[in-house]
Amino acid sequence: MKKVYTLAVLMGLSSLLFSCQDKLKPNYQFFPNMYESVGYETYSESSAFKNGKEGQLPVQGTIKRGYVPYEIPNTPAGYLASKNVVNSPLDSTSVDFEKTKLLFNVYCAICHGEKGDGKGKLVEREKFLGVPSYADRQITVGSIYHVQTYGLNSMGSYANQLSQTERWQVAAYVLKLKSEL
Repeated sequence: MKKVYTLAVLMGLSSLLFSCQDKLKPNYQFFPNMYESVGYETYSESSAFKNGKEGQLPVQGTIKRGYVPYEIPNTPAGYLASKNVVNSPLDSTSVDFEKTKLLFNVYCAICHGEKGDGKGKLVEREKFLGVPSYADRQITVGSIYHVQTYGLNSMGSYANQLSQTERWQVAAYVLKLKSEL
C-alpha cells in the first residue's frame, strides 16, 4: 500500500512539473549574446568602427582565400605576353585528364569540337563561324589560360564557370588535344 501512495505522489508531482510548461514563453537564456548576435543593418551607423559606418571596405591588397592573382592584363600586349608562359603552375600529377576531358566537353567542345578541330555543334549549325582548329594556332598553356580568363574575339570569359585550377587543367588538356591533331 505504501508503494501505491509513493507511486501516486510521484505521478502527481511529475504531472505538475511537466504540465506547468508554457510553450509560448522561452526558457531562460544565460549569456544571450552568445546565441543571438546583435544585428546591424548594412551601411547603418555604428559606434563599433572609427568612421561610424557598419559596412567596411576590405583592407587594401586583400584577396580571397585560395585565389592567386593573375598579373597579365586584358590587352593585346597582355595576350602576346601570355604566349611566353609555357609552364603551368600545376605539376603534371595534379592534372586529371578524365575530369578535365569532362570540363572541356561541357564548356569548350560545343564550339571547338571534342577533338579540338574547330568543328563543334555550333560551328556545324553555322551559329559561329571561324572557330580555328588547335592544330592551326600558335598557342601555349599561358595563352590558353589567358583566353579562358578574359575571352578573345567571339569567345567570352570562362572565369566565372571554371576555377583557376580548372582553367590551368583545361589548358593542359587543350595542349594534349593539339598534340593529337
